[in-house]
Amino acid sequence: MTSNQKPAASTHVIDATDRTLGRVASEAAHALLGKRSVHFAKNQALPIKVVIENAGKLYLPNRRIKGKVYTRYTGYPGGLYSITMEEMIAKKGIAEVVKKTVDGMIPRNKLRAPRMKNLVVKE
Repeated sequence: MTSNQKPAASTHVIDATDRTLGRVASEAAHALLGKRSVHFAKNQALPIKVVIENAGKLYLPNRRIKGKVYTRYTGYPGGLYSITMEEMIAKKGIAEVVKKTVDGMIPRNKLRAPRMKNLVVKE
């Protein structure tokens, strides 16, 4: 049974200091989905803001920074583009890497975009 009342907006703060990217991202994704809330419903994006602080202090081994490759495909012949994590951090900052990692852990449906709008990454 679901209620018609909107739950009050809440904030979940995650400190990323000396933690790995995947662990921080999975905690953030879990909170964005609303699974920490008593108002959880699969068909609703709850008003839960997730703030990741100290993203610049994440523990990222050199092997990961140099080895991780992000690829995307435009759909056209010759449209396969790839960028390493090192290049992405230099171009867009560590916040973009964190957002991309969390985005990959959110289900691919209509609620993905509204949930991702509730994610704030502070460096």
